[in-house]
Amino acid sequence: MKTTLAVLALILAPSFAAAMGCNSADHTKQVMSCEMGATWDETTQTCVPTTS
Repeated sequence: MKTTLAVLALILAPSFAAAMGCNSADHTKQVMSCEMGATWDETTQTCVPTTS
């Protein structure tokens, strides 16, 4: 019986951790990658060509 409860706890633990983490304030920042030769423009929120 103890083994069964331990196995269930280990199976369900990641589900609860993921559910609790999704509401965290730490997930408000997103990362954007631009292709080579472009940089991220904060004003327009788009990738713009880099001029040299």
